[in-house]
Amino acid sequence: MDFKKISKPLILIVVIIVFSSIFIRACSHSETLAEYAAKNPEIAYKTKEPATPAKVTDSESGRENTRKEGSSNGQPIDHIDSSENEAGEITPESGVKEEEMDTNPDRNVYEQGFYYEPLSDEIKKKITGISYPITESDKDSTAVTAINIVSSSEKIQVSYDDLRYVSVLYYNFKGIERTGELICNKAIAQDLVEIFYELYRNEYQIEQISLIDEYSGDDVLSMLDNNTSCFNYRLVDGTTSLSKHALGLAIDINPFYNPYVVYKNDGTTYISPQGSETYADRSKEFAYKIDENDLCYKLFTEHGFTWGGNWNSLKDYQHFQKVPE
Repeated sequence: MDFKKISKPLILIVVIIVFSSIFIRACSHSETLAEYAAKNPEIAYKTKEPATPAKVTDSESGRENTRKEGSSNGQPIDHIDSSENEAGEITPESGVKEEEMDTNPDRNVYEQGFYYEPLSDEIKKKITGISYPITESDKDSTAVTAINIVSSSEKIQVSYDDLRYVSVLYYNFKGIERTGELICNKAIAQDLVEIFYELYRNEYQIEQISLIDEYSGDDVLSMLDNNTSCFNYRLVDGTTSLSKHALGLAIDINPFYNPYVVYKNDGTTYISPQGSETYADRSKEFAYKIDENDLCYKLFTEHGFTWGGNWNSLKDYQHFQKVPE
């Protein structure tokens, strides 16, 4: 083959290709990736930043809750404080930053999101005159209008020191993880974090867990909203006797579906809350029903609680209580 004869056409082709490349780049103002990176290092070498959760404000408490865009169907979180980390896991806040959990010497942490501690000044301020009574002489000193008033401090059978603030995680009726808060007697605080942890692990559904103070201490309103609650310094419904709730030794679970039923001497039946009458018939099968086959029943009774559903003269299907030894 005569290379001299084909060398000139090859050289001509190379020249045409190079010239065309230069001409096209000049017209389109294009550049190589290396040139682009050299000119724009802050963009070319930028690492991806984690997504920032959108903030939602609880209109009732004024606290900030956080959720990722699109979660909870875009709805604000009710009664609770929770946030999602980068892995999509919800972590408890309850007014206290997570990094403070291990630095609070008075906090007893059972598992992440499950702890109890003495009442803070903020909590005392919130409940005094509502779920916790105040004396007639001091009623005008409360942050809110006092509705739970006693004649003297000697009549109050439980002190702030006897009570504990409890934070737990749970799944609501939509299967969404939430943070709940309770106040209970210190004698059952450990029981509650252990029980609610097992309920949470088994994805047992509870519609909501909020302090009774969110309902102005009104137990009927709380039941109508199917709210799970514990401490409330009040009398037993329809009596003059102090309830075990008043000592923080009783808790009501999903109360609308597990009503309070009293069989009267005149043959009539009193059922509370109003509207829950259909759930007083325990021969029926329905969701959120507490009976002796229910996980909630099993856990509470294993921890030494008695169930109101086993009482004779009345049935309190929502109610578990424990008398300390």
